Amino acid sequence: MSKPLMAKATAVWLVDNTTLSFKQVADFCGLHELEVQGIADGDVAAGVKGFDPVTNNQLDQIEIARGEANPLYKLKLKFNAAAVGEEKRRGPRYTPLSKRQDRPASILWLVKFHPELSDGQVGKLVGTTKPTIQSIRERTHWNIGNITPVDPVALGLCRQSELDAAVQLAVKKKAADGAVMTDDERRKLVSTQASLGMAPEARIPEDMGSIGGFALSEKEAKPADYSDAESFFNLPQTDDDEDEEDDAAR
Repeated sequence: MSKPLMAKATAVWLVDNTTLSFKQVADFCGLHELEVQGIADGDVAAGVKGFDPVTNNQLDQIEIARGEANPLYKLKLKFNAAAVGEEKRRGPRYTPLSKRQDRPASILWLVKFHPELSDGQVGKLVGTTKPTIQSIRERTHWNIGNITPVDPVALGLCRQSELDAAVQLAVKKKAADGAVMTDDERRKLVSTQASLGMAPEARIPEDMGSIGGFALSEKEAKPADYSDAESFFNLPQTDDDEDEEDDAAR
């Protein structure tokens, strides 16, 4: 642990019972120096009871003495073997109650548009369990007929950077396995920043003289210009018009 338990209450105790500087207390408790100054002035943490770090085995008295003697000295938190690894996240991500109903829609979106992501990656992104992901993948979820896929970033269940990192990890894993990706899969695996920098796909062929491999005539490739009234009323004759004139002459 980098901070003591009950950091603000510990700061209150240090301000009231020692001559440590505000910066020393702020660095030790993980607070801002102005916040510690507000504690000293009574504007912050009013009514908070001080928490003694010495009696609670978080700080040695000798550390306080060294800090009082040298304003530049940084207090060191007492090592606690039981607290090692406590800051590491365990289990799936916590999802607020107001957003838990949106998780199936996010899972369906990830399964549909990023099938390369593993169940573990999907679970970390939206905070769900593998059985739920499997039920949506296999379309055996009890409410699968009413679930609409929604981007988890838009729902606030994860950040875009987290989704991009998971996609890039899937790219590396797939490349390490030697699997051949199709163009559609490669387009899905590219990150958002990279996709924004890509040129848009051409929707109309540049060579308008041929469509589907069949060459067009010169008139079809270059249509007439009817921008002025005279050219509009003097339309070129078609083959049908020439046949009608021949019949009338006969």
